[in-house]
Amino acid sequence: MNPGIVKTISILLILALLASCKKEEVTSIGDYTQLPAGFPLRNIPLDNFLTLDRIALGKILFYDPILSRDSTISCATCHNPILAFTDGLPKSKGIGGQELLRNAKSLANVAYHPYYLSEGGVPTLEQQVLVPIQEHPEFDNNILLIADKLQFRKDIVDLSLKAYFRYPDPYVIVRSISAFERTFISGNSAYDQYYYQNKKDALSESQIRGLELFKSERLSCSKCHGGFNFTSYDFQNNGLALEYVDNGRKRLTGKDEDNALFKVPSLRNVEITGPYMHDGSIKTLEEVIEHYNSGGKNHPNKSQIIKALHLTPQDKQDLINFLRSLTDYSFIKDKKYRK
Repeated sequence: MNPGIVKTISILLILALLASCKKEEVTSIGDYTQLPAGFPLRNIPLDNFLTLDRIALGKILFYDPILSRDSTISCATCHNPILAFTDGLPKSKGIGGQELLRNAKSLANVAYHPYYLSEGGVPTLEQQVLVPIQEHPEFDNNILLIADKLQFRKDIVDLSLKAYFRYPDPYVIVRSISAFERTFISGNSAYDQYYYQNKKDALSESQIRGLELFKSERLSCSKCHGGFNFTSYDFQNNGLALEYVDNGRKRLTGKDEDNALFKVPSLRNVEITGPYMHDGSIKTLEEVIEHYNSGGKNHPNKSQIIKALHLTPQDKQDLINFLRSLTDYSFIKDKKYRK
């Protein structure tokens, strides 16, 4: 063979190899499965282990308004990655601009939740996907009708066959979206760098004082907001009001002792997930601190942990600065979560 042709073929093969390596680096499953220091393994169902195809399909559907009856809103409407997968509204809005019952909670580290919704009535992430689809004020749709529409989308059909070896159906829809959501891992805040990565200059003196206050017996913040994800996942009433339009966990159990109890949210990225509380009634972190400092309203089911704190102005500022250290900028800027 002509030496020039051999050289040309060799160069083309090298370029092809380099291109394939570069592609593998960008699309490695490890980009989605690697966990931060201090994080336990996720509980992932055997029938929905993570693959690139499943994640890719879930990402398409997460951003696709085809899930709503009038094709106007998607999962991302209420869960924007720039806002740590919240929407910045006091209460989220469904089709036709209908105001929903509650404030949208962050999906960061949602794979670790033992149950879903504020009353804890949904046991798996796959089942949770169904809730907004069928709720009339949200997507107001039928998952069977969605599956019928997806049969005409070649990109989705092709990915569905690769990911689950079946055409897009309810099984595929809920599992692929869940697969994508299980990759929403946030664990690289300044606090994480200080506490788990041993970078002792990651927190300021004020933030360290705030951390000490947060964990102190006097404030007892960490009794509800403890662990790597800053939540106990318990159901509590924090004295937000004397009467509630939303009766919380009682919606599920019907028990008076569960009236106005809500699942404790994670504090990760709390700086950017306001407004706060189940109804979005508190606008700022400063107001949140003032609420807990006051001891809250004397609702019959208010947690015994909630009491007046008698914080000094410096205490308040230190606590706020610590809460800001929980913002994971690498998470909210991560392009693999973007549309």
